[in-house]
Amino acid sequence: MCRISSLLVLLVVLGGVSQAQWLNYRTPGVPRLPDGKPNLTAPAPRTPGGKPDLSGVWHTHPTSLEEFKRLLGEGATVGNVPGMEIDTISKYALNILIDFKPGESPIRPEAEAIFRSRKATEFPPTSCLPAGLPFAHLVSEPTKLVQTPRLIVILYEGDTPRQIYMDGRELPKEFDQPTWMGYSVGKWQGDTLVVETAGFNDKSWLDGMGHPHSDALRVTERYHRRDFGHLDVEMAFDDPKMYTRPFSIKLTEDLWPDSDIFEYLCNEDEKDRAHLRP
Repeated sequence: MCRISSLLVLLVVLGGVSQAQWLNYRTPGVPRLPDGKPNLTAPAPRTPGGKPDLSGVWHTHPTSLEEFKRLLGEGATVGNVPGMEIDTISKYALNILIDFKPGESPIRPEAEAIFRSRKATEFPPTSCLPAGLPFAHLVSEPTKLVQTPRLIVILYEGDTPRQIYMDGRELPKEFDQPTWMGYSVGKWQGDTLVVETAGFNDKSWLDGMGHPHSDALRVTERYHRRDFGHLDVEMAFDDPKMYTRPFSIKLTEDLWPDSDIFEYLCNEDEKDRAHLRP
């Protein structure tokens, strides 16, 4: 439980929910109910070309406090402060393998050794480095998706942005310059956006607990906007150097209409790292 408690404190230090940007601006084109509130169950919008329009500010649908207590015990409330509670994140932000029963995890012994050797203070964001995938999708900070016919950009409030090329190019077979977020290409399968990403370095963690990945990691994401306010996401991870078989997670992202992301500068006025326990 000590490791979980340290991790919960770390997540509180690193993240926070923020919906105040452009607070009073009513976004054009948002369907509304008679009381003026956004109608999040209205049909999903489409582009002039007929594809679903995934543009918007999104936030992972959080795991409830009751579920965290079931998974982690009463210590799940450690580190709660207003606006940065544990139930503002996904359970996968803590542990990407949390759905596996004891003894059924696909982690290889060499990956297990790396995992057990890591300390919370070694988490890359504590040194103002990127959190990477999939962590950036799973925490309190929202993301902003900007869609064009040939390029989709994902802006993370707390991380480096991504470019998803939609112009028909294929991923290279080899990567001379691996990156934190990898290289991404996308295509439509019906109304589902399928994104293939590879070319990662091995520096980021898959989750806050420290599950590792290698430079062989390939991530396949599937995005389906079921209605105006909900984006169903599946992420599949294939890393034969670290895991015995591919595995996947499923989550929902909720639209934050009439909102925006904040500017994020890790080094500006940073005072938290000195208070983290080794």
